[in-house]
Amino acid sequence: MSHEHEGDGRVHPHGEPAWKHDGVRVVKAGQLDVNTAQTPGMNRAAAINFARVGAQKLWAGTVTIHADAKTGAHHHGHLESVIYVIRGKARMRWGDHLEFTAEAGPGDFIYVPPYVPHQEINASATEALECVLCRSDGEAVAVNLDIAPVEKPESVLWIDPTHPQGAV
Repeated sequence: MSHEHEGDGRVHPHGEPAWKHDGVRVVKAGQLDVNTAQTPGMNRAAAINFARVGAQKLWAGTVTIHADAKTGAHHHGHLESVIYVIRGKARMRWGDHLEFTAEAGPGDFIYVPPYVPHQEINASATEALECVLCRSDGEAVAVNLDIAPVEKPESVLWIDPTHPQGAV
């Protein structure tokens, strides 16, 4: 069985196969880097980015929002973001005045398009909200915004071709 890169002959100066150190990387939970762009109300920690593993097209890490806390409004510039909820209940607000809202729980994915002003809220008064976060570039962009949110945001259902009536 042949693979595209198998036996490419690349060798490090010390005689080791190139992919020994340039191949798969495992970043252990205790090795996450908190020296990344932060937004008030949350703690981000980078696992995968250019500086740590040489990633060119993505950023991945964790985000924790403490019980009964919310982040400041922000966006991530040209980057797309995906949030996967591990534990807790996320309430997302978005829009020019954070006028829209939706909730997600464990096992749910949240997609945030480029430049969308948003805010993450921990909907639990007692449990931390823990998520995995992935972005479409190796850089960590977080543009914090000064937005006066509307008092009562509008709930939005997920609507797409496979869920034309919306999914809660």
